[in-house]
Amino acid sequence: MDIIEIATELIIEDTDQPRYQFNEQSLQELIESIGELGLLSPIKVRTVQDGRYKIIYGNRRYKACKALGLPVIPCIVSQVSDELEIYLEQIAENLTREGFSPIEEAEAFNKLLNDPKFSSSIKYLSSKLGKPESYIKNKYDLLKFGDSVKKRIVSGTDIRKDMLTEDQLLPIKDLPIEHRDPLALIIARDELPVSDVKRIARLFKDKTISSGTKDKLLYKSGPELLETWSVFEQNKAERTKPAAKPKAAAKTPANAETGMEQALTVAGHAEAQASATAGHAGAEQASATAGHAGAAAAQPLENKLRKLLTSLSDCSPAGHDYNAALVGDPAAFQIGVEALIEGLEKQLEAWRQIKAKAAGEAAASSER
Repeated sequence: MDIIEIATELIIEDTDQPRYQFNEQSLQELIESIGELGLLSPIKVRTVQDGRYKIIYGNRRYKACKALGLPVIPCIVSQVSDELEIYLEQIAENLTREGFSPIEEAEAFNKLLNDPKFSSSIKYLSSKLGKPESYIKNKYDLLKFGDSVKKRIVSGTDIRKDMLTEDQLLPIKDLPIEHRDPLALIIARDELPVSDVKRIARLFKDKTISSGTKDKLLYKSGPELLETWSVFEQNKAERTKPAAKPKAAAKTPANAETGMEQALTVAGHAEAQASATAGHAGAEQASATAGHAGAAAAQPLENKLRKLLTSLSDCSPAGHDYNAALVGDPAAFQIGVEALIEGLEKQLEAWRQIKAKAAGEAAASSER
């Protein structure tokens, strides 16, 4: 491959090339190096109209040589004319260079995938660039974020204040934009490690939490979001425990749980009791149809009714004004209340079915 010296004035930059961000300090260091040692690596160009040469790669070296006022620059002249091949070569070269930002990569892949001039596929780019398909897709997905987030994305894996790495953003990239970008800025501000980001992402992906509650969670700091996640996970585990031990839960002192824990525990018991109640309702009806509706069969259901009435009286919020100062975590408390209401509504429906059946049987008895 021949190296020739070309007049600096005949060389022009490629404004469509993938890399366009140049660190001024790094460029100044390159200028000093070339000024002292000369240009050690030639730039690569191709011929264009009017006897000029357009840069394929080596823009930083060209800028440094021009700043030094060098009359000629050592160059390799490429004979390739295919635009796709040239652009792929530019990307491949920049991937080996320090300072090629994740967003520049993402925009380059986006251009290759969506520009009608190229219309490539992820599979094709993977084979040409020697990168896994997941690598290309993850970079491409960074473009989902808004400008306020994209300008903070840096190369590498080091966590820095007010900056973001690709690894920090991947767990939240598929969230709705109204949650994704604000959450990314919280992650940057509070320098959250990837492991914490994954936990918080699970909280925002949970379909049992309403969008309105998630909106309120965005007012929290990173550490507060982690605490909310921890409480939520503990209560999810509590709700999955067998429903055969409601009495043990009832013995827990009220001040031993946060507002959210109390609400979620009651909700879990309410839901289990609703299911059990519905089952008893079906059994009662079947028994009545068979002519065996004795007092002994009705007693378990009557006991449940008495216990529920007592529990409702003991746990009623009537007479208590909501005061955020008395709730450990207001947003988490709201999640718990939503779960409680859902459980109570299921139980209410089961009792309505029992009431209707009881009324029907009473009417039938009066006619006999």
